[in-house]
Amino acid sequence: MRITVLAGGVGGSRFVRGVREECARRWPDGDTAASVTVVVNTGDDIWLSGVRLMPDFDSLLYSLAGVNDTERGWGRAGETERVAAELREWGVGWPWFTLGDLDLGTHLARTAWLREGLTPSQIGERLQRRWPLGVRLLPATDTEVDTHVLVSEAGGEREMHFQEWWTRYRATLPALAFRQQQIDEARPAPGVVEAIADADLVLVAPSNPVVSIGTILAVPGLREALAATAAPVVGVSPIIGGRVVRGMADACLPVIGVETSAEAVGRHYGSRAHGGLLDAWLVDETDASAVAGLSAAGLHAASAPLWMHDLDTSAALAGAAIDLGVESRGRSTLV
Repeated sequence: MRITVLAGGVGGSRFVRGVREECARRWPDGDTAASVTVVVNTGDDIWLSGVRLMPDFDSLLYSLAGVNDTERGWGRAGETERVAAELREWGVGWPWFTLGDLDLGTHLARTAWLREGLTPSQIGERLQRRWPLGVRLLPATDTEVDTHVLVSEAGGEREMHFQEWWTRYRATLPALAFRQQQIDEARPAPGVVEAIADADLVLVAPSNPVVSIGTILAVPGLREALAATAAPVVGVSPIIGGRVVRGMADACLPVIGVETSAEAVGRHYGSRAHGGLLDAWLVDETDASAVAGLSAAGLHAASAPLWMHDLDTSAALAGAAIDLGVESRGRSTLV
């Protein structure tokens, strides 16, 4: 069983942990590490204080390794911030963007390897050797496609890195556009297209449709890979009852003309039968009334509990997505 997941952010990390757990429960004698591949958003990446940060990749790395801070929802457990405090004294970096000492160790290692000539995907492979993840992580691209946001503020417009808009301003400045740097020159990282083409099932995690999944799909060649794969492509809604599950997707969706609802996001992705991206779309039970309309739009839609409160509920959600993939194509080989 080969499952490929497109994911980004903390919500994506929780979902992938659920996929890993559900695979272990369904196929206890199988090699889960070889069967689950995650294509990770790299649009949130940034150079800061002289080091390269890959926040979504590292969130997945820490979460799957079991070393993440579950209370804060990001970073490493047992973190300290002495280096960040010293950098503030020197006036280096952003005072509102704190790098933990353990997290900074990851960024320093990554930067050292970049300077030695390794690519982000090669570095990602090296980072994963430290812990048994049970999942293979692949950055969507080795090209730096950092997302910038064009915002409206008093006196006109200005452009800033996505991390400044997201972390410093908490997405309160009205966004006019999201721009991924060098996206036209980007290419899928090694193994990404193959992971989609060779999958038995492709899952689109309940990550931000605009800046996480949207950035992955903006890499030239990845939409085409999704369109061409023989595997069912199943998406999970990041919207429950008209509200975002986590993060601030509701500040991003209006920029691309999509309302904050499970049905609208499903229609935004669209049915592969009509030139879209998905075969099936999973919504929460509170959005069950949207199933009929989504089905009429060509999506095999269903409802199930989407809240990921713990590992069991995350695994149950992953199981519902796998089952929906089976139903959408009748692929009995997945069972």
